[in-house]
Amino acid sequence: MADKPRMTLTATVLSAPDARALAAFYQRLLGWAIRQEEPGWVTLRAPGGGAGLSFQTDPAYVRPRWPAGPGDQQMMMHLDIEVDDLDTAGAHAVAAGATLAEYQPQDDVRVYLDPAGHPFCLWTR
Repeated sequence: MADKPRMTLTATVLSAPDARALAAFYQRLLGWAIRQEEPGWVTLRAPGGGAGLSFQTDPAYVRPRWPAGPGDQQMMMHLDIEVDDLDTAGAHAVAAGATLAEYQPQDDVRVYLDPAGHPFCLWTR
């Protein structure tokens, strides 16, 4: 391939009925700072750098189902968050506003739902 352009992943964007409310949840969960905020858009950045999380308001947002069945709105993506201790991290996630999903596919992973219904996984090595 000829000269490949430089590309840097800067953020993963999650849609929600209220970008600010979902950003506030992830700010509590991860402890990340707001880097950018404008109407309908918020970006969080990790203290050590790297890709951030952005949130956009979508008035037509449809909450995904986990696990999705026929005809359900499926998740488009999910976040994997490595933790030292599943129980401690899970309690923190619930205190921040997450809900433990009913379906749990693995012993070393816990699936939670954020306030907008996006699944995210806490996992250990």
